[in-house]
Amino acid sequence: MLEGWAAGEVLDRPRAAPERGALPEEAFWALEGLQTRLADVASESGGAVMLIGSLTLPGGAPVAWQQGADAAGLLDADWSDRAAVFGALAHPVRIELLRHMLNGVQATADLAAIDGLGTTGQLHHHLRQLVAAGWVRQSGRGSYEIPAARIVPLLACVVGVER
Repeated sequence: MLEGWAAGEVLDRPRAAPERGALPEEAFWALEGLQTRLADVASESGGAVMLIGSLTLPGGAPVAWQQGADAAGLLDADWSDRAAVFGALAHPVRIELLRHMLNGVQATADLAAIDGLGTTGQLHHHLRQLVAAGWVRQSGRGSYEIPAARIVPLLACVVGVER
């Protein structure tokens, strides 16, 4: 929730949305809502950052998530403890594993059958890295899933690296 978050200098609305996969400009209602909310709160934190998302996964599971943070707190924090979480995403096989998992492939045997994901041993190595970073959890014997609370942040990372 944004209660207690500060009104800092309100950023200008982006001039145009990114080209690929972009929402129309009127879709900046979330940004405008955040700016209005920040303007209504008396504080000096300098703003806030939010991740929001609502989607239905290919298997039919609905996912909705909202997460926010005070900008000053983010800028003052030590980010070094976040490196391992980002690092887990920094391998092509792991990012591809996550994409397949979001598309419903969760059994280790099914993941191992996908070309390009390596040997079974390599697959387990990558899964351990993703589990250690919190992007994935074991949901049963030989089965893994992305926790609901990680889906929107993961997709936000993917959107954030678009050029």
